[in-house]
Amino acid sequence: MKLTTTWVQDWQPEFVGTLLFIVHDGHVLLIHKKTGHGAGRINGPGGKLEPGEGVVACAVREVYEEVGLEVHDAEVGVEMRFVERNGPQWLGFALRATRFSGTPLETAEARPFWCPLSEVPYEQMWPDDAVWLPGLLESVGNGTAVYDFLFDNERLLAHELVPAASIWEMAHHGPENVS
Repeated sequence: MKLTTTWVQDWQPEFVGTLLFIVHDGHVLLIHKKTGHGAGRINGPGGKLEPGEGVVACAVREVYEEVGLEVHDAEVGVEMRFVERNGPQWLGFALRATRFSGTPLETAEARPFWCPLSEVPYEQMWPDDAVWLPGLLESVGNGTAVYDFLFDNERLLAHELVPAASIWEMAHHGPENVS
């Protein structure tokens, strides 16, 4: 099933969240998620926006809270609408960074580990990660890719790269301010 603009037209997110992937020396920092949304899966550190918080600030804060690293150059690379037939609706942002300080620490939320870029364990991650994460890990600074994902009980049914402006920018700044 292919998503269409009409099909997702009335979609509204209940949550806005971020994931941040730190790339360093041919590796990416991943976590074994222990609590909350995605517990038991592997992913990048991340979490929900707090009131008044920006996407980059949220991602940087979440990395610090979950693994103890200070990130210095986070950039948004992917924006995702998660349309779930039987659950909460999410607007997600994936960011990439290469500059950070500190050493990853295990916390109550996450057990971090460095993974070679060629060995990312997609089979232990959310099904959509295999669609967008390779592109995010390969490059940064090429603009933001926007995707729609259709899920049913956490099973990926369909996905589509959206040739459109950022829905987040459109919602917060209007179409005249989107480049």
